Amino acid sequence: MSSSISTRILITNDDGYNSPGLKLLEGMARSISDDVWIVAPEEEQSGKGHSLSLHEPVRYRQIDEKFFSVKGTPTDCVMMATHTLMPEKPTLLLSGVNRGVNLAEDMTYSGTISAAMEGTICQIPSIAFSQEVKRDYPSDLYQVARERGLSVLKKLISVPWQAGVFMNVNFPLYPDKLKGIRTTHQGFRDDAELFIEKRKDPRGGNYYWIGFRREYGEPEPETDLAAIKDGYISVTPLHLNLTHENSLLTIKEQMDKNF
Repeated sequence: MSSSISTRILITNDDGYNSPGLKLLEGMARSISDDVWIVAPEEEQSGKGHSLSLHEPVRYRQIDEKFFSVKGTPTDCVMMATHTLMPEKPTLLLSGVNRGVNLAEDMTYSGTISAAMEGTICQIPSIAFSQEVKRDYPSDLYQVARERGLSVLKKLISVPWQAGVFMNVNFPLYPDKLKGIRTTHQGFRDDAELFIEKRKDPRGGNYYWIGFRREYGEPEPETDLAAIKDGYISVTPLHLNLTHENSLLTIKEQMDKNF
């Protein structure tokens, strides 16, 4: 896409309509457009992925002019915005700024990424933004995104994208260690650890907390993991087509024979 086009921006996220990352992204959007819409979840939807509400009604309420909260998932928000709430289709979708990185296999769980994916399905150029965080960090968690996000956004919308492509941007935490920007591949963690913690409720019944302890390990060069670990802003072009072309050709030779 090009920054010279008339920009009608839709903002959403998975952290909820009142999150600080959303406010930050709104400020970035208003720096390049005077037509900014916010349609974001009523409650936090982290980890909901690309889920869609099919078996319960979706409701919304208006917070302000061009600002709505939706009782539903990030995908619901994009659908409601593009098919119900906005009189015209947005020309750009921005998702985030997520509290926590969305790298490597995180993308399969992330509502932030899925909102950008849904925007791409709707043929809207879409960018997901996420910020690395650490518990008990004593300063502004969003400082790098706040100081560098607008520059990254302007650069991205000034270059052409292929159809079906959307962008995943991750900001490292420490501003004093920031080295620059790297365009990266999706990585895969070697030290990701799933944990399921068993607890008991007051009546003696079992319940469970599911979570991840995320470490960068020793990531492959030129991946999103390596970029964030080394102090770079990571920009990863993603696409909707999940077909593995090499496997398609290999399997086709065996599977498509006549019975």
